[in-house]
Amino acid sequence: MKRSKINQIIRDMERMIKEHRFELPPFAYWTAEEWQRIGHEYDEIRDNKLGWDITDFGLGRFDEVGFALFTIRNGNQKQPKRYPKPYAEKLLMLYEGQTASMHYHVNKMEDIINRGGNDVYIGVYNGAADRRMLDTDVTVYSDGRKEVVPAGTRVCLHPGQSITITPYLYHDFHAPKTGGAVLLGEVSMCNDDDSDNYYSDDSIGRFPKIEEDEKPYRLLCTEYPDAE
Repeated sequence: MKRSKINQIIRDMERMIKEHRFELPPFAYWTAEEWQRIGHEYDEIRDNKLGWDITDFGLGRFDEVGFALFTIRNGNQKQPKRYPKPYAEKLLMLYEGQTASMHYHVNKMEDIINRGGNDVYIGVYNGAADRRMLDTDVTVYSDGRKEVVPAGTRVCLHPGQSITITPYLYHDFHAPKTGGAVLLGEVSMCNDDDSDNYYSDDSIGRFPKIEEDEKPYRLLCTEYPDAE
């Protein structure tokens, strides 16, 4: 992805967050220059990948398949004594007509909440430990309601509605082609994007390769400099 594209996406998401009257923590607005002066007192941000996260899933087609995310809080499964939080929270944005790739988690359970803007559709399949998608009915939990739906159903979440994603539940995201972007929330168990995302397609990756065509507007969560 080009840096200029990433910069524009972050600006767009900042505006949408403001429109929906959600306030981000101060580190959301630190510049690359400010990060050079940030010491070890903020290692929790570095170690737990808090902050901005833009991905095209390694496919190079962000406008079709991609996600913009901001991780507000998170624990660390690799360092549980140092970072004992068992929970995480994120904001996510999909542009109009955009999708995010089919995947499941082995360890994480999460709620996906439509925080405002457009509707969003969550496609669901049961998954097997060997990463197969199963053609079996799926039990869906949504805002206190238990429902059984056929494999491949796209569950529609209107603003304010949510769905619970359990381990081994394959899920993807679809924003309608009209109606604008959608802002989502995620409340979950501890998040590990390095080792707990299992995709239905082996060609899919989690973090993008970046072409530097302009200076960063905000650093991504994978780009923080080490503290001195």
